[in-house]
Amino acid sequence: MVPLSNAGYRVVAPDQRGYGRTKSCSAGDSPIQFDDDLSPFRILNLVHDIIALVYALGCTSVLTVVGHDFGSLVAAHCALIRPDLFKSLVCMSAPYPGPPSLPFNTENQSTPPVHQVSPSVTLDKFLRSLDPPKKHYTAYLSGPDAGKDMHDPPEGLHDFVRAYFHVKSGDWPVNNPHLLGGVSELTKLPHYYIMPAGSSMPEAIRQDAPSKEEAVLQNLWLPEEDLDVFVEEFGRNGFQGGLNWYRAMTDEQLTVDLSLFAGKKIDVPAMFLGGAKDWGVYQSPGALEKMRLCCTRMRGEDVILVDGAGHWIQQEHPGEVSRRLLHFIEMAKSVRRFCRIPIQGSEAHISLEED
Repeated sequence: MVPLSNAGYRVVAPDQRGYGRTKSCSAGDSPIQFDDDLSPFRILNLVHDIIALVYALGCTSVLTVVGHDFGSLVAAHCALIRPDLFKSLVCMSAPYPGPPSLPFNTENQSTPPVHQVSPSVTLDKFLRSLDPPKKHYTAYLSGPDAGKDMHDPPEGLHDFVRAYFHVKSGDWPVNNPHLLGGVSELTKLPHYYIMPAGSSMPEAIRQDAPSKEEAVLQNLWLPEEDLDVFVEEFGRNGFQGGLNWYRAMTDEQLTVDLSLFAGKKIDVPAMFLGGAKDWGVYQSPGALEKMRLCCTRMRGEDVILVDGAGHWIQQEHPGEVSRRLLHFIEMAKSVRRFCRIPIQGSEAHISLEED
């Protein structure tokens, strides 16, 4: 945030729905529960939050909206649905494959219908049919046990969160990602994506928790005081608010409205920024190519993978991320006066420009 602010941009990082200090309208101060209504977490509601924030801040035009991980999906839909408001887009770590297709071959498409972030029921059935059986992490995160498993692991919340950051970072030597040929190659993904069928997330990654030496390296980009913020917030609120994003994306009744945008392209300037050691870039076969087709103004040089970086690219390599963002923003800028806002939650980031 500081380098962007020093460059003249206004930088804000609000919590997204279900994260941090946000509250459920129905539950009040109580943590969100698995049995709570899922409809508030549908994608269009998450996009509505961002649009409302823009106007609440007194702005009427957004220079750049930037989303990391699940926030990439929110940011992309902002640019897809309201290109009049969001003037450019940066997706980080999670390629956006485009809106879901309707079951009609009106454009003689040679590619199958676009899928969203979460795998279909068919994919999970395929993984469970393997020997030994496996499951996709989004199926696990959408289930009733994930919230408690991760909030109360035997090793404690602190050690679990540190291990989770470690195995998805560039520090973990097993992370050497590459393009996958199709669904049949998903078993090449690490256990934090393709999990043993009987394991919880803490169990799946426990054996790969950082050693003392690895923890020292991790402290260079995730110091204890930063880790404590995550532990405190998830310890107080639990994980269910964030997990409901996955549940809403695996529930067909809560995603059917996205087919309103079937065939629609993102026509604003767009960039993809990921880590060269992040399996998240490749976990959905074909997503990178679909993103390029969906984003009509994403040039070849706008797809950037940072050497040595894993999934947490903005924490592992903040200087490089800031430099790349500033270069892109300057390229995309087309107004005289502007302000910039990153939005964190599952982390969407948004940049605003004023009249």
